[in-house]
Amino acid sequence: MFFGGGKVSLGLDIGSSHIKAVQLKEKRSGYELEIFEMAPLSPDIIVDGSIIDSLRLIEALKELVKKAKIKTKSAVISISGHASVIIRRISLPEMGEDELGEFIKFEAEQYVPFDIEDVILDFQILGPKDEPGQMDVMLVAVKKDIINEYVTVVKEAGLNPIIVDVDAFALSNMYEINYQIEPGKNVALVNVGARAVNLNMVKNGVSVFTRDSSIGLNVVTEALQKEFNVSYENAERIEKGLDVEGVSPEAAQHIMTASSEEILNEITRSIEYFQTTTFHEEVSQIVLSGGGALLKDFYKALGDKAGIEVLIAEPFKTINIPKRFDRGYIDEIAPLAAVAVGLALRRPFDR
Repeated sequence: MFFGGGKVSLGLDIGSSHIKAVQLKEKRSGYELEIFEMAPLSPDIIVDGSIIDSLRLIEALKELVKKAKIKTKSAVISISGHASVIIRRISLPEMGEDELGEFIKFEAEQYVPFDIEDVILDFQILGPKDEPGQMDVMLVAVKKDIINEYVTVVKEAGLNPIIVDVDAFALSNMYEINYQIEPGKNVALVNVGARAVNLNMVKNGVSVFTRDSSIGLNVVTEALQKEFNVSYENAERIEKGLDVEGVSPEAAQHIMTASSEEILNEITRSIEYFQTTTFHEEVSQIVLSGGGALLKDFYKALGDKAGIEVLIAEPFKTINIPKRFDRGYIDEIAPLAAVAVGLALRRPFDR
C-alpha cells in the first residue's frame, strides 16, 4: 500500500516489545547498512496489534529518531495480526493488472469477513495456474482503522509513512536478498514476536501461504515473571540465557520449555496445515526470526517438534556493515531486525 514519497526510506518495525529501525544504502555491490537502532516498548503500549497508548508510542519514536540521528522523513511501516489483516491466495480468470484493480473489490467480498468499505485492499499477481485461462493472485485486506492508527502515530513523530506493508511479506524481502533460492523448495519464514507469530511460506522466492497467530513470547515472559517473581526486564534476560540473581538456570529452562510449548504447537499446526491441506507439499526448511530466535534452545525444540531443519535468520548476511557499527552486538540481536530489514528494502512503486 503506497502513499508516495522519497527514494531512500527507513524500515520501521513497530512491534509490541521493541521498535526496530533500519536504513540501507543501495550500492553497485549490494546494500550497506546506514542505520540500525532499537528501542524497548512497555508491553501495555501495543496490545494485539492495536495501539493502546499513542502518546507514549509517539515519544518512543521521537527518541529513536533523535538517538539514531535519522535524517530521512520517508518511512516504510508494516502491520500484522490475524484480527486486522486478511491474506488469501485466490484463483481468478487471467486479466491485466488494471482490469484486476477494478475487479478485485467485488471478488474480495467473499474472502473478507469485514465490511469491504472498512478495509484497504491490495493484490499481487503471482502467475498463471496449470489450468488454461486462470491465474493465482495474493489478496491482502487490512482494516482502515488499524492503518490509520499507525500512520497517524508515525506522522506525529515527524516521519512520513510512504508504504504500509505486511510483516509476513517483509520477511520474504529479507530472505530474498540473503539466501539462495532453491527451485521447488518450500521454506517457512517464521517470525516469533512478543505477542504474535508471523508465518510466510515461500516457494521459488514467492509467498504461497501466510498465517498470523495471536500468541507470542509474552506467554514465556509472563510464566518466568510469575514463577520467579522477577521484573519484565529480568524475565527477558532469563530468556536469552543470561544470569539473574536467585534464578537457577535449570529451573528457568524447565519453565521456558513448558511455557513455549503452546507457541511450538501453533507453528507446527500451521506448517502441517500447509503440508496436508493447502499444497500437499513438504516443507524443507524453517528460517526463524524475532525474539523466538534468541530464546534459549527454542530453535532446537522447534526443529525436533516439526521434524524440519531450523536456521536462525541472518538479516544482515549479505549486507555490508561499516566499521562504525558494533558487529558483535548486531550479530547477537540480528534476528530481531528481520522485518525492519525487509521494510528497508522496499522502494516506492515496487511490488
